[in-house]
Amino acid sequence: MGVGVMGLAAYARSQWPKNPPLAKIPPLPDTETPDLSFNPMELLRDFDYGTVKQENGRLIREFEVTANSHTLQLNRAISFVTWSLNGRVPGPTLRAKEGETIRIIFHNEDGHSHTLHFHGTHPDEMDGIKPVLHGESTIYEFEAKPYGVHPYHCHVAPVTRHISKGLYGLLIIDPPESRPPADEMVLVMGGYDLDNNEKNDLYTFNGFPNYYRDHPIPIYQNQLVRLYLLNMIEYDPAVTFHIHANIFQVYRTGRSLTPDEETDVITMGTAERHILEFSYSDPGLYMFHPHQDFIAEAGCMGFFEVRSHQTEES
Repeated sequence: MGVGVMGLAAYARSQWPKNPPLAKIPPLPDTETPDLSFNPMELLRDFDYGTVKQENGRLIREFEVTANSHTLQLNRAISFVTWSLNGRVPGPTLRAKEGETIRIIFHNEDGHSHTLHFHGTHPDEMDGIKPVLHGESTIYEFEAKPYGVHPYHCHVAPVTRHISKGLYGLLIIDPPESRPPADEMVLVMGGYDLDNNEKNDLYTFNGFPNYYRDHPIPIYQNQLVRLYLLNMIEYDPAVTFHIHANIFQVYRTGRSLTPDEETDVITMGTAERHILEFSYSDPGLYMFHPHQDFIAEAGCMGFFEVRSHQTEES
């Protein structure tokens, strides 16, 4: 039985609502960023489900990603020229379901050669190691597998520099059976080498140093949070991630539907990623950060603001 264009669009919407049923998202605060091209508070829960198409009987989920240079005002004193994807750091969080065919149309509008290399499994011709020159485009197309959390990044040498300049993002491949409802969000840890000495000077969650310290992330009391966490900090061999006054369940690389362990600190090398799940039983302001305190104090720090439903409804 054929599926029309409208049917495909409805299928896409029904498969991945931006906020799963029963997960209530607190009203986001009115916040301004030093750079108005993207808002890290909105980026937290911004999942790109692409455009669903049907070609020769095949269902294809298509994404479009553009590399370019982009100046971020990191704080009042420091600006930094990033190599960004779709005008943001990290790049868009792409999302598909295991077994789908995904197509990524990649445009390079930057002055340097770049690529997109995806973790996961795919044929070698889709591996994203052949440079795409300035002004050129290429297409990466492969089956979305296996389910889990997979980073993507530029793979042009020196790879460390291309990643540290901002060319990275996350591909979430959902399992055939959906995970339980939760307030889902993405945190990507990154570092900025401001003087090209292969040493980070500032660290970030989702592009801006200290953004979530100064603008705490609102979540609801007693509601499950599903955090897609990725470490893309170059120049530091490993970092940790810690939340205060709580314990989280760890789904390593997102490759299971049952937790692998329970802890409040996890260690990750560059490109390691996990799903962390937790909820807070008491309202309040709770810090999160790497437990290398110099990294936290150089910008990689934030707070969850746990709110009571009753307080907001009164």
